[in-house]
Amino acid sequence: MSGRDVLARSVRGQGRRVALGSALGCVHQLGEAMVPVLIGVVVDQAVAGQDAGRLVLWLAVLAVVYVCLSWSFRLGARAGERGAEEAAHTLRLAIVRRVVDPRGGAGDDRLSGELANVATEDAKRVGAVNMALMSGTWAVAGIAVSAVALLLTSVPLGLIVLLGTPVLLWLGHLLSKPLERRSEAEQDRAAGAAGVAADLVAGLRVLKGLGAQQAAVERYRRTSRVSLAATLRAARAQSWQTGLVLALTGGFIALIAWVGGRLALEGSLTLGQLVSAVGLALFLLGPLETFAWVNAELAQGRASAARIAEVLAAGPAVVGGDEPVPDAVRGQLRLRGVRLGGLDGVDLDLPAGRLTGIAVTDPACAEALLGCLGRETDPQQGSVELDGVPLTRLDPAGLRAAVLVAAHDAALFEGSLAANVHPEEPTGHGQRDDPRTERAMAAADADEVARSLPRGAATEVGEGGRSLSGGQRQRVLLARALRAEPPVLVVHDPTTAVDAVTEARIAQGLREIRQGLTTVVVTNSPALLAVTDRVVLLDGGRVGAEGTHAELARTHENYRTAVLT
Repeated sequence: MSGRDVLARSVRGQGRRVALGSALGCVHQLGEAMVPVLIGVVVDQAVAGQDAGRLVLWLAVLAVVYVCLSWSFRLGARAGERGAEEAAHTLRLAIVRRVVDPRGGAGDDRLSGELANVATEDAKRVGAVNMALMSGTWAVAGIAVSAVALLLTSVPLGLIVLLGTPVLLWLGHLLSKPLERRSEAEQDRAAGAAGVAADLVAGLRVLKGLGAQQAAVERYRRTSRVSLAATLRAARAQSWQTGLVLALTGGFIALIAWVGGRLALEGSLTLGQLVSAVGLALFLLGPLETFAWVNAELAQGRASAARIAEVLAAGPAVVGGDEPVPDAVRGQLRLRGVRLGGLDGVDLDLPAGRLTGIAVTDPACAEALLGCLGRETDPQQGSVELDGVPLTRLDPAGLRAAVLVAAHDAALFEGSLAANVHPEEPTGHGQRDDPRTERAMAAADADEVARSLPRGAATEVGEGGRSLSGGQRQRVLLARALRAEPPVLVVHDPTTAVDAVTEARIAQGLREIRQGLTTVVVTNSPALLAVTDRVVLLDGGRVGAEGTHAELARTHENYRTAVLT
């Protein structure tokens, strides 16, 4: 999808509102153009002739015209603004759907703050194109009505408008090109700055612990300066474009007024006609200024549309897979010759209904394994199967419900602790009414976290769970994964931030609550590995050893090094 396609979709989606707003705007412009014409008629027929009756009549006509143009403008502007906002909203939904698509790929090379900027500022600018198109239609109608009125008043004046307006529009289009380029650069830099800011805020606690706040501030300052420079360049381009267009427009209006004055001196125009001609020339300033604004909006809209198109057209991280996941999932996982990242031809069987521990000598192996099991990415070679069916054949959305990979760095959401464990939980103490939620929280020792909070599980945890400690966040995340009750659960380092006593309780709780369900624990924690049915050591990208924790700790040196030191 190209930026042009994004713009076209935005306008088509609001076609009826654009048409309605354009029609009402044309009525408004007709009324605006008729005002100087009627004033000229009043001068010729009422003022010059000193006819009070005609003066009252024409003033009444003017009043009616003012009422019509006022209401048509209000209703047209309302339709335009609504069309712009709804188009932006539709684009935001499309961007969000693409980002959260189970096949992934849209956010791989972009920071979360950058994606947020695309979904907000860029979507707003593209939505505003609907209003710009309506305003452009209004301006065309205003110029057309003015040209006809001037032709009926004076052929030379009408020809000046008809021949001069296309030239002005062409020059305005040329002057908008630098703005379009610089607007795109501005949005790129602004999105980058927003992404860095969001990244820093998310890791603020870690930065404080490392004493790296100053380095983080300097990084953001550099990014912000680059963004500021791009914004200033775009602002200069816009000011030059606006200034030059206004100068050209002013010269055009002055030419009309000068020609009208000469015709009046020669007697070709009456006093009323001269007033009408000058009034129409001044009225033209509005539509021509509108064209300058429309050019700027379209330039910025095209730049933003190109950025949105990049997100919407991003290729998926995984392809294929439309076969539904069976309702009854036994939960047997099998890897055959898997090569990806640190994995080097891994053959591995994870039996159904068992608790399996996987220890690694290289963290890259853990990341690659989690990516394969959750189908965040497909192996470069080999295959991963669920109950004998390759994951590449299964629908990714259904697969994620059957095989839940709970990463250790998953995010908590703003809201209560209970709502973070299970979204359908009430905001109060309602988690005690659901035994499944209560069991999950107890198994993850998250019930102890709830007891330590002022309002228990109803306590708001803040954005990203910032009101909780690292260990508390880990327990809430594990409780969320356990509460989901997936047929297959893969957890990664769920206890790295808790003390040894708490870790032992969590290990026992995990074993009990997942009894009879397929569970894989990717960790080097002795407490967790000790409660598993079987442990697999990934060493050098391959399966280096298998057995119970006690057996491997007694007989395998690399296992002891990875787990016990």
